[in-house]
Amino acid sequence: MGEFLAEIKGRIRETHRSLQAARAAGDDFLADAHASELEDLHRIAARNGVDPSFG
Repeated sequence: MGEFLAEIKGRIRETHRSLQAARAAGDDFLADAHASELEDLHRIAARNGVDPSFG
């Protein structure tokens, strides 16, 4: 599970940063795409018993 945990948390961090950048740039379409991906990643993490927090 260690590799999965590292991978899912890394993807959540990356996607969160990308979402923030898209919002800052005013790109609503890209922000929506990143928000959707982030929701999916959180769902996958929760389904596998992983705390999706990255802070």
